[in-house]
Amino acid sequence: MAILSRLLIAAALASLAPAFAQAPAKATASPAVQKEFDGFIGKFRAALKANDAVAVAGLTRLPYMADASIGDAAQFRAKVWPRDFTAKNRACLQRTKPTYDRDGAKNEIYAIACGGNIFTFTKTPSGFQLTDVDIAD
Repeated sequence: MAILSRLLIAAALASLAPAFAQAPAKATASPAVQKEFDGFIGKFRAALKANDAVAVAGLTRLPYMADASIGDAAQFRAKVWPRDFTAKNRACLQRTKPTYDRDGAKNEIYAIACGGNIFTFTKTPSGFQLTDVDIAD
């Protein structure tokens, strides 16, 4: 009887093993997407290093985060730059490795977490752009 119980337990555990072993596949960027993003982030980081809010705005989807009051570079520089692009965040964005993923709409994105914020860069028809800055959970 003890052997039968052990065999049933072993069979039950063996049937559960595949469910635990199959972790979700981590998204990986294609070489072409990675190359495109590398070119974009190089420009973005150069603009950050130069403390150039207008150049960063040019690499950002405007209106910023769908806010009509931030529809051009001047409004971006006045409202977003001082809040989200502090010296500490600019330094962090220059040195932190971006993480690739896909969002809920299957858009290819890269994200960088800095200073309690997550900066999201999305592949758009016109290339990669900064599209969002959210508070990190």
